[in-house]
Amino acid sequence: MNSNDGSGSVDRKDNIETVENLPVDKHAYNENAATGRDKAADFLATQERITVSPEDNKRILKKIDLTLLPIMLVVYFLQQLDKSSLSYASVFGIIQDANLKGQEYSWLGSIVYIAQLVMQPIIAYFLVKLPTGKFAALMVVCWGVTLSCMTAANNFKSLLATRFILGAFEASVAPTFVAITQMWWRRSEQTNRNASWYAMNGVTNILGSLLAYGLGHISSGSLHSYQVIFLFCGLATVVFSVVVFLYLPDSPVDAKFLNDHDKIIAVERLRDNQMGVVSTQWKWEHVFECLLDIKTWCWFCLITSISIPSGGITTFGPLILTSFGFDKYESMLLNMPFGAVQIIATMGGAAFATWTKKKGPALALLCIPPIVGTVMLLCLEHTLPNRGPLLVGYYLISVYPGISPLIYSWSSQNTAGETKKKCTTAMLFIGSSAGNIIGPHLYTVSEKPRYKRGLTSRYICFVPGPSLKVLIITYLTTLYLMVLNKQHSKRRVAVGKSAVLVDRSMMNVKERAVDLAAHGGEEGEEGNRVGDHAFDDITDLKNEDFIFVY
Repeated sequence: MNSNDGSGSVDRKDNIETVENLPVDKHAYNENAATGRDKAADFLATQERITVSPEDNKRILKKIDLTLLPIMLVVYFLQQLDKSSLSYASVFGIIQDANLKGQEYSWLGSIVYIAQLVMQPIIAYFLVKLPTGKFAALMVVCWGVTLSCMTAANNFKSLLATRFILGAFEASVAPTFVAITQMWWRRSEQTNRNASWYAMNGVTNILGSLLAYGLGHISSGSLHSYQVIFLFCGLATVVFSVVVFLYLPDSPVDAKFLNDHDKIIAVERLRDNQMGVVSTQWKWEHVFECLLDIKTWCWFCLITSISIPSGGITTFGPLILTSFGFDKYESMLLNMPFGAVQIIATMGGAAFATWTKKKGPALALLCIPPIVGTVMLLCLEHTLPNRGPLLVGYYLISVYPGISPLIYSWSSQNTAGETKKKCTTAMLFIGSSAGNIIGPHLYTVSEKPRYKRGLTSRYICFVPGPSLKVLIITYLTTLYLMVLNKQHSKRRVAVGKSAVLVDRSMMNVKERAVDLAAHGGEEGEEGNRVGDHAFDDITDLKNEDFIFVY
């Protein structure tokens, strides 16, 4: 994670072809800072404008992946593990020991998302104003301490309070990671990176179930099995927060694992994104544009409809397994394949969307298996001979997590302007939280073993999903994005630019190499280039060079 020395950067600089030299103008630099331009614009104002070679792009991308992704993967795993600890506790007797009645257990599942919903506007503001890495570390340590303290909660009121606080701190994780992904990777790279950290949901179901199985066997005279689970998960989170604080950088401009020359390459890699890197100025005009943008509400509707069924399964999944006739230890182990299917669906859906450069077909295909699985759980009798088919139906349901990161990526790839990016992400997670609040209440402990109302609601959510939510809304969103591209084309012509731009931000490595070779190692003529406003911290609707992807 250490930066390379200066001599190494001189050698590598030979692989970079200078396109134009920008004079150092300290007055312009200060003026940029005063007007709230992107931090990257201020950084590049004192540097040479460069074209990034394929070799340097590959080298810097590898550095970024190896430094940031491991931290993000572990943090998201811990977040999902901590959030799922309640479902593990349900198998080990917390419902009986805490004397939970009626909908009280469902409220313990929902309260986390109520806190997350309430916190999203605050999180959006903090992500603009505060250093990203340090803010993430603070949130991690706070929720770790909260989960550790949940060990002492022994009734509904105390559990409800600690779960609310837990949700408030965990509310920052996914929005922070969407922001980091936008900040560090090209648009063509973002879908797979978003899927990578989101796939830790599946890893949690595998390792978390195995961990709960092991911790559940610990015999303690003073602690119940579920209290041991709370304490272990909380302390592990606190310990890892130190790693986050030390090694998660705030932005490419501030990264200690990159030397000065590599920072230039890391920032220039993002020019074609037209999304900027980081700005600490909160702009209310971005907020209003986010709320009035049709795209925002399309993605809000999609993510809400997907989150309703997912919220119920997250909270009641292990209880559904016990309803098949398995004991509490078998239920923990049998939840592991559920996680494996989640990983395959999440990474497979992202790979398919990246390959086709389209989100709609992948979203529609991922909705089919949950429909089949839900129908199986509704129609099959919960008898011993049917345990095998019931398990298959349960595992088919687990394909649904692959849908969410595609929606997050689709939104993030089509949004620019620092404040607008954070507000749009907040809107998506408000929708996700709302769905997860509703989901657990569609299941009640008294309805076991069939949980008919919850599974019926899941069927209703997914059957209209492909036909209405995914197909119709995706189709309308695609048309809207096409209209926006045509409007931007006309605006470019009006200011003397080329009507057609090549979107290099969505090219893979081979496509970019071919494109560079076709233009003699440069990124095309001036009329066919993008990037003039890439770091001006203006929104996607205001930047005529922004190319919308669908």
